[in-house]
Amino acid sequence: MNRKNFLSLSTGMVGAGLLAGVPKPLVAMTAFTGSSNKAGNITLKNVLLETGFESDEFEITATKTALFVVEIRDGKIFSIQPNSDSKDAVDAKGYLMLPAMKDMHIHLDKTFYSGPWKARSKKQKSIVDMIRLEEQIIPQLLPHSTERAEKIIELLQSQGTDFARSHCNIEPTSKLNSLKNLQQAILNKKNSFGVEIVAFPQHGLLYSKSEGLMKEAAQLDIDFIGGLDPTSIDRDMIKSMDLTIRLALDYKKGIDIHLHESGESGLETIEYLTRRVMENPALKGKTFVSHAFALSRLEKPKLDQVCANLAEAGIGIISTVPIGKSVMPIPTLYKHKVRVMTGTDSVIDHWSTFGSGNMLGKANLLAQLYGWSDELALSRCLRIATDDILPLDDNGKQLWPKVGDAASFNLFKASCSAEAVARIPPLRARYYKGVEQQI
Repeated sequence: MNRKNFLSLSTGMVGAGLLAGVPKPLVAMTAFTGSSNKAGNITLKNVLLETGFESDEFEITATKTALFVVEIRDGKIFSIQPNSDSKDAVDAKGYLMLPAMKDMHIHLDKTFYSGPWKARSKKQKSIVDMIRLEEQIIPQLLPHSTERAEKIIELLQSQGTDFARSHCNIEPTSKLNSLKNLQQAILNKKNSFGVEIVAFPQHGLLYSKSEGLMKEAAQLDIDFIGGLDPTSIDRDMIKSMDLTIRLALDYKKGIDIHLHESGESGLETIEYLTRRVMENPALKGKTFVSHAFALSRLEKPKLDQVCANLAEAGIGIISTVPIGKSVMPIPTLYKHKVRVMTGTDSVIDHWSTFGSGNMLGKANLLAQLYGWSDELALSRCLRIATDDILPLDDNGKQLWPKVGDAASFNLFKASCSAEAVARIPPLRARYYKGVEQQI
């Protein structure tokens, strides 16, 4: 695969007109109430919540909504009551409450974001070329990586995201320093943002002889063991995958591997990983394949079989919803109840210059790419931006928010989630565990 095709598949960038340009500068201000609520206790009135669907004899035609008073205590939803004009409550002004967004595939540890502008180079034609480039530029990025990670987190927050799964380089160039710098950024943002870390051998587990470093990283505060193209980069799929699986089992971590290989080798890796997870139930529900482009090349009978096996093994797929010649079979994954997530991946770095940090934009892209433009389908697209949290189920039964849920949510000027997905309205306010945050 040449560099142009690889980028078209992997960046997940949004075409002209889908998102409003590059990320806006962050403004340090509280735009909604102007109030301070450090304890996570607050009452909001005039909160718009979805209550059900309207339909005719053919289809769902609209989403029902109503205004409520939502009381929050100790960072959780304490009560949801019919709306009233309480003088002690903060006025939510009829804005729609939606779940906080979750960015489930991003690289917070290496970026040009917040630094001097630099476009992507055309010199690199393959992943091996990119590895060579990283060996040169990582030493230049490391002195700024904590600060820039914090800036990307602030960008994500400004778009309504309160949680990210970040892959972090573990390789001989940066050793464990990228991880240490990222952990400092996470510590600095711990009161307003959640992060889980994938220890990621970006330069190849075997190719860069990173086995020892990965074992060291596995003993630190990380959540997943990563991997990279075990056939095309490591040149030994079984040995590479077995090492990855052994690290996850030995240190009680999950697995999240980058698999760009789109041909037979990619399918063989997916099927091998599926078998190994079935043999090791401790990995069920904790194993993910990012990108997984091989799925886009399968004929329907084989695709259905592979997806059914993924669902049985509890293996999730994390797709950046790429634009390219091969369209990922997300509808089929959903049909088989495979867990599907997405992320913004690169945010203005040496891999891609088009990162927006907008997860609602990813839901919009999903809707446009698969032609999901009716009321029900648009509302379902929100799930890929929120890690499967939806206000209503397919039949219109209320799912969220419920008493006891974490009070982490966004307020948008929209009539329903279908409109929010279609129009990507600006964020009006966001709360993290009941505390209003800056936007």
